[in-house]
Amino acid sequence: MACSHLAAAAAAASPAAARSPAASSAATASAFARLSATPRVASGGLAVRGQRGVAAVVAAAAGAAAATPVADFEERRATEKQPIIVIDNYDSFTYNLCQYMGELGLNFEVYRNDELTIEDVKRKNPRGILISPGPGEPQDSGISLQTVLELGPTIPIFGVCMGLQCIGEAFGGKIIRAPSGVMHGKSSPVRYDEELGKALFNGLPNPFTAARYHSLVIEQETFPHDALEATAWTEDGLIMAARHKKYRHIQVYI
Repeated sequence: MACSHLAAAAAAASPAAARSPAASSAATASAFARLSATPRVASGGLAVRGQRGVAAVVAAAAGAAAATPVADFEERRATEKQPIIVIDNYDSFTYNLCQYMGELGLNFEVYRNDELTIEDVKRKNPRGILISPGPGEPQDSGISLQTVLELGPTIPIFGVCMGLQCIGEAFGGKIIRAPSGVMHGKSSPVRYDEELGKALFNGLPNPFTAARYHSLVIEQETFPHDALEATAWTEDGLIMAARHKKYRHIQVYI
């Protein structure tokens, strides 16, 4: 099944990445740029028309400065020894995310979801973990689901699409087909909680118009309110973003 994408049309336009017409993977990369300064924060990417615009929005969630000069990123890469571990769920969008992290000078390592174990991840002592999009359901995502369960309390986790679904299921939610059917390239208004979601959505109108690309959602009836809090929704109540109440996971469909 297709991964889901959230593309906010409200950001300022900038050139699209070569691999994705709606690509603003810079958002994910920018947020990770300062993860070490905000322990136990996990964020989901936001695919926005206008990479610089969304980079600033998501960077704010992790206290990042999206306008940091490239020279500063190069210096940081040389001094930061702890890598960001990228768990690739066999999805081409992973390359967009990695491309932008590379441009921002981040130290990261990419592994397929069946290429290493949780113990391998622990030994690498990562400063953050990115769980990429991917086909299928959380049970099809190799170590992704286990990563959330075992490492979520102590390591920042950034869930993108499949990553969000893994986080939702890990804490008791059920992943189902979207009641409105497959949403590929269809636009919808998305509204966010201006208090809970201000770090992630600051600067965007509320609601903002989003182009959606997904077929799965966290079921509203089984959403784990004891652990997670939703921060953005469609008009018909489908959850587009959420964060963990204690560990402050923030995830956005991308």
